[in-house]
Amino acid sequence: MLDKVLVLGDGGWGTALALVLNERGVDVSLWSHDPEYAKEIVSTRRNPRYLPGVEIPGRIGVTTDEAAARDCSTWFSVVPSQYLRAVMEKFRPHWSPGKLVVSATKGIEHESLQRPSEIIADTLGPVPLIVVSGPSHAEEVARRMPTTVVSAAADTGHALRIQDLLHTDRFRVYTNQDPVGVELGGAVKNVLSIAGGIVDGLGFGDNTKAALLSRGIVEMARFGETQGAQRDTFFGLAGIGDLITSCISPHGRNRAVGERIGRGERVGDILASMQQVAEGVKTAEAIHRLASKHGVEMPICEQVYRILYDAKDPSKAVGDLMTRQLKEEGQW
Repeated sequence: MLDKVLVLGDGGWGTALALVLNERGVDVSLWSHDPEYAKEIVSTRRNPRYLPGVEIPGRIGVTTDEAAARDCSTWFSVVPSQYLRAVMEKFRPHWSPGKLVVSATKGIEHESLQRPSEIIADTLGPVPLIVVSGPSHAEEVARRMPTTVVSAAADTGHALRIQDLLHTDRFRVYTNQDPVGVELGGAVKNVLSIAGGIVDGLGFGDNTKAALLSRGIVEMARFGETQGAQRDTFFGLAGIGDLITSCISPHGRNRAVGERIGRGERVGDILASMQQVAEGVKTAEAIHRLASKHGVEMPICEQVYRILYDAKDPSKAVGDLMTRQLKEEGQW
């Protein structure tokens, strides 16, 4: 292949995508913001902080030089949403027409309430944007466990190009023309997965988790429609698929935060102890503000927000959800 790709972000998901691209035969490099850690990755061919136990082939480059992006036809942005704008500002001098940017970040910027693709466009200007999302824990992707994701773009040709770039016999890529829905699915599921962890931390069972998943996807789709997304998108990989994975997997950072909350730990202490970013914490506040602005009913996400930002007792939050006014299931 002729593609030369730079993955922006040396976290677990960025590293896993670099491994997939390398397997596909792509000339790929991984950009790190931390020079000392980049040296460690180069010398050990490991990423112990974010993806322990996985070897990084020597063919995958590692750089801290933003100018490396100049010669790359495609950028994969895997930077946490709260840092994305600052990183894109660094890369803006190296942007030129004809390049593609793939957003693989799942979140909403706290200050602007913008999705990652909107932050990228706001920073770089009008650019061909593709969103990649779905149930894809880095720990499993890196170990070549069968995984499926969605490549979404308004331009079908761009979505197909990324589908071809990423597809392997262990990493299957579908296309979609609803990038807004695919992106919002990845954002809202992070909040709902905190709820999934709280369920586990409180010691509840399968019935509770099933109720959370079933009603959570309704909230996700209801919210997405107000943002211009297509409802059907949320019943596919980037919606219910990603939600299931995030709410049940031991790999999920957001679920882990919720579980520790359910067991009685304080939010501030939990976040201070984590090396990686739990996107759902900031996203919960952003979605709370957007839902209030658009008059969207999101009772589960609202209770997660109250637990995180108002120190509401998780057991009280569950009680309030269970005693809401009764309604017909089909009512959105």
